[in-house]
Order: sequence, then C-alpha cells, then structure tokens
Amino acid sequence: MNKSTQLVNVSVASEMLKVSIDTIRRWEKKGLIRATRDAQGHRIFAVNELQQLKDKTQGKGQVGYKILKQKVAKKYKVVELFAGCGGLALGLENAGISAEMLVEIDAKASETLKINRPHWNVVADDIKNVDFKNIKADIVTGGFPCQAFSYAGKRLGFEDTRGTLFFEFARAVKEIQPKIILGENVKGLEKHDGGRTLTTMMDILDELGYKAHYKIIRAQYLDVAQKRERLVIIGVRKDIDSKILFPKEKNYTIGIGEVLKDVPNSEGQVYTEKKKKIMDLIPPGGYWRDLPDKLQREYMGGSYFLGGGKTGMARRLSADEPSLTLTCNPAQKQTERCHPFETRPLQVREYARIQSFPDDWVFSGSTASKYKQIGNAVPVNMGFHIGRAIIAMLSKKYNKDDFEIYD
Repeated sequence: MNKSTQLVNVSVASEMLKVSIDTIRRWEKKGLIRATRDAQGHRIFAVNELQQLKDKTQGKGQVGYKILKQKVAKKYKVVELFAGCGGLALGLENAGISAEMLVEIDAKASETLKINRPHWNVVADDIKNVDFKNIKADIVTGGFPCQAFSYAGKRLGFEDTRGTLFFEFARAVKEIQPKIILGENVKGLEKHDGGRTLTTMMDILDELGYKAHYKIIRAQYLDVAQKRERLVIIGVRKDIDSKILFPKEKNYTIGIGEVLKDVPNSEGQVYTEKKKKIMDLIPPGGYWRDLPDKLQREYMGGSYFLGGGKTGMARRLSADEPSLTLTCNPAQKQTERCHPFETRPLQVREYARIQSFPDDWVFSGSTASKYKQIGNAVPVNMGFHIGRAIIAMLSKKYNKDDFEIYD
C-alpha cells in the first residue's frame, strides 16, 4: 500500500501531528481533516491528508488570499447550463476557458451575468426550450439539481430520465458532443436514493459515449475560505485519448479574517435587538453552548433537549479558519453565519469575498436575491482549479504532481 492510500487510526494520527486525540476529533468536526470509518466504526485517516495538515500547522506552503487568474489565450470554449450568477463561469474564464453560451432560468441571476459580462451569450430561459444542435464547444458543464428518478419497470437509460434536469444536461451533451463534460452537485448526491441516482447518471454518461469519474471536492483546500464540499463529475469523450484529471488539494487553508480585510461596505441582514444581545455573548468560533445554561434553554427552546450538536445555531465564525458553508441566508437559526468580530450577519460583499468573487462583480436584485445567488454559486477559485484540470486534459500538457489522475 502506498503512502497516498495508507490509513491509520486516531492514535497514530495524534502521534504524527503531535496533538491530542481530542484535538484531532475537533479538527475533524471543523472540516480541517477528513476521517472515514473502519468495519468497527472507528475513525481512520489517510496518511497523505495528515501530512498536509502537518505542513499547514507548521506554516509550510502558506499563501495570501487572492482571486486566482492565469494570463493564457482562451483557446477552449464552454457551454454552461444552470449557470447561476457566474461563479463557475468566472473561475473557468480565469483559468483560460471562454464562455460560448450560458443558460440560466432565474431572472436576477441571468441579469447578474449580463451586467458583468455583456459579451457573454446568456440565454435567460428554461433549459427545456433551448436547442443545442448547432452549438459547438469543447466543454459542457452544469450544476444540475439532484432529482429522484422513477425506477418502476425502467432500464433507466437516457430517454427514461425525461422530466428531470439531468436529462436536459444529458441532452445538451448528446447534441453538442463536447470533448469534456463537467457535472457539479451537492455532496449528498453520492448516497441519494441509496446511490442509485448517481449510478444511473454515470451509466447514462457512459451510454452517451463518455468515460467519467466523480469525486467529492473540498473547497477549503482549493484557495477558498469556506468549508464547502461538492460532488464533481468529470468525463472525457471515449474517442479522445485523455486521462481524467481532478485538482489536487493544497496543504493549506485560508482564514476568513484575511479574506474580510478591507471588504467594501454593503447591504446585509441585521439582528433584532434581542438576537444581538444573545450573539454578543458568543466568542469567535463559538455557538449556543457558550451561553449560560439559562440563556441556552431560552434561546434553543425545545431544541435544547434534542440530540445532535446543533453547532450551526447561534454560531459566530472564527477569523483564523475557513467559513462554514455559506447558505442562502446568513441569519437562519439553524445555520447562523455571524461576523467573527462584529455582532451582525455577514454582509453581501463579505459573502462574495468568501466565495472568491472580485469586489467589482455586481449582483442584481434584492438583498435576499443576492444572498441566494452567492450562496448557491460555485466558488470562483474552485472553478479556476477545475478549469486548470480541464485544460490539462485537453492540451495533454501538465505536471503529474499537480493533479489526481484517473484512467
């Protein structure tokens, strides 16, 4: 077994990192390191991930926050479906991939795309109405929503998935015949309907003539100051001699304290006076458990007696760690996203910074719409790293140490 696949238990992990077992468990809960479970249900860790975290804690490989961009000729073209407010499209552009067409049904999100990139061909319509037969592109991407399929009496091939948005993604692939396909979804797709949904999707991509691989990608290790996990599918047309590449995780993370420096002031939600008094008592990185017991009971109500950590409730972010996953609302009780130093929810431009959008990227619509657009976006820097992997697949020029490689 090579070092990249070697697994060790929590005691060995503790010895490697020179920290207590409790610290290891705390880091796992915070998303700084990933654990799996063995047959007995005990935590096990990959040695290569432990080494990455060791390098980080010793200050190796530290970099400052920046929006990543390469000065390269935009040789390749992409059609993006379900484009949202442009996180993935901008990340791909920064990597060197130009947008041939973007399809987005939400009116405000499509306005955001048009405002920021007037030269982009933005189709603000239901994807069911879009004909792709005369479109030429090297890549088709889509963050298609996860929908259940009806399996009753069906083989679940391409035609059997009609009525789902994955069918529309697959239809675009069939009509355009790109060299590379990229699908993006929530982490939960892996186990949706007992794994049958993802298996069906992969089978259909195979039916359409693509070999594909999927992987859970963690944004916090790809120059994004946010603990965000997404399931990414990358495929290559079978007549093209190319391996499948995924970006390799970095050995550092970026704390939001650095990202939020000098962020432009913007609109945002505000706390009620009662809520602010509660949140004033929460320290950076803390949550409802840091309140006096009387206030815990008052704030949590019936939830106080329920199981689970409920760590998102009354949560103040920590400046020296990546943010928790941004939601479509920074002040929801279950998923609080309070500023690390000021007692208020994160503002719109702070949301955008954490998602690695540039400060001049304008979002259209109401404050609620802006939060929703940004919260649903693919982080720009994550899109950049995926774009670099795609370009490496197409050009067949790359350093093997920079990517995870699959046949």
